[in-house]
Amino acid sequence: MPSPVLRADGVGVTFGDRRVFADLDLAVPPGRRVGLLGENGVGKSTLLAVLAGELEPDTGRVERPVATALLRQEVRVDAGAPLSAILEAELGGLRRIERELEAAGAALADGDPEAADRYAALLEAADAAELWGLDARRDELLDGLGVGHLALDRPVGEVSGGQRSRVALAALLLARPDALLLDEPTNHLDDAAVAFLAERLRAWRGPVLFASHDRAFLDEVATDLVDIDPAASDGVTRYGGGYSDYLAAKAAERARWEARFAEEGREQTRLEHAVAVTARELAPGRARRDNEKMGYDYRADHHQQQVARRIRNAAVRLDGLRGARIAEPPPLLSFAGIPGGSHLLEGDVPLVTVEGARVDGRLALDGLELAPDARLLVTGPNGAGKSTLLSLLAGRLVPDAGRVARRKGLRVAVLDQDVRWERPERTPRELYERTVGERRAAEVPLAGLGLLAARDLDRPVGRLSIGQQRRTALALIVARPPHVFLLDEPTNHLSLSLATELEEALGGYPGAVVVASHDRWLRRRWRGAELALPA
Repeated sequence: MPSPVLRADGVGVTFGDRRVFADLDLAVPPGRRVGLLGENGVGKSTLLAVLAGELEPDTGRVERPVATALLRQEVRVDAGAPLSAILEAELGGLRRIERELEAAGAALADGDPEAADRYAALLEAADAAELWGLDARRDELLDGLGVGHLALDRPVGEVSGGQRSRVALAALLLARPDALLLDEPTNHLDDAAVAFLAERLRAWRGPVLFASHDRAFLDEVATDLVDIDPAASDGVTRYGGGYSDYLAAKAAERARWEARFAEEGREQTRLEHAVAVTARELAPGRARRDNEKMGYDYRADHHQQQVARRIRNAAVRLDGLRGARIAEPPPLLSFAGIPGGSHLLEGDVPLVTVEGARVDGRLALDGLELAPDARLLVTGPNGAGKSTLLSLLAGRLVPDAGRVARRKGLRVAVLDQDVRWERPERTPRELYERTVGERRAAEVPLAGLGLLAARDLDRPVGRLSIGQQRRTALALIVARPPHVFLLDEPTNHLSLSLATELEEALGGYPGAVVVASHDRWLRRRWRGAELALPA
């Protein structure tokens, strides 16, 4: 029977020899908007496909409302079809009501006595679906999502992927299914379109489940957050509220973890001390005093038995504690300091100076000075020149006019959006040692940075996911922080937890930081200067 609730009971999915998740339980009732969290590759898109009925799970069962619709990250439609085909693909139910209403009306006009009840029922369904205002609602949705200017008879292949995604999102909202499944719905949306979508979803009556890397959107829309967690008994850990509430809960979890680890450490030290000290009491050789000679042997034997029992008890507790002790909390991302050349950060002499720089068709910047402690956020629409500016500052690009001056001995590093490797067959461990040197690699081990799982350290970097490759690139910078750290869309392809951790670490960075980003969460919390590039 159809269910008003989106539900997964004991669901498991395996691709080949890789288990995506197992025994996963999840329920999303009407009126709840649940955001999916989890590391890249943990199975968020797979779970959405299972709940939509597009992928059959290997184990478990799924319940869903009759009309459950899925927004994919990429729109699947013939490039030669008109944009209207994307809309019509989601309007099958409404168009069916329209056709049946016309047929019932014709039968009623022909005097069919049974047509009256059918016509009345269909008329009620049409009113509930607001069928008469369908075109007006379509135009409102397309305008709100920023694609109202596109002609609907235009071939799909002539518009961008982002525009296709916006039209597909408008189609889902227009069809008003009972349940919504959304995979990264804010991709390709500007701030106004995101605000429009958030308002629509907050008014949605049915269950909504969505995967998103947009932390501001999660904060604005979600009533609950679910972290896909293979270590959890039901495959997920659920948190109430939006992303701010999630961060507070995670901070409290870590505080409890750190406190328990510290307490167990103190208890282990106490037991080790107790075993060592009481063991010395059993050591032979203490001389007997004259007044002890009477009954000494009896008392000594009794005393030694008590001490031995204490040692055994302490040793048993110590072994049990060592066997069951919780793992140490992983270190938080930090920049330990700039090795060498730190004199460049003293005083207020700019590290980089830009004067009248022009890059034809890409960037025009009259002037910019980067102080040793600069914190600069570069914003602007796509194509405004954010990445071009970072390339100028890094010395990768020479301006067509003007000049860019960098202090002698200055080290600059860039965390690129798209990481490219000259030798993709090398492993993260090899790249790390070659980049920072064997001595630095020994002082700051790659495994200790908490950026890569142990299983990925010796895999060819070219075979890692985009997110793992970006983590590798970040590790090379973290181990040897530059005087000027340039970050191009730093939250792209990083897990939400790592993105948040990186932003926190940048606050204490021992040098200049320049970030180019469209991330609303980062922008709202930025405490430094901002350079807004025009379109």
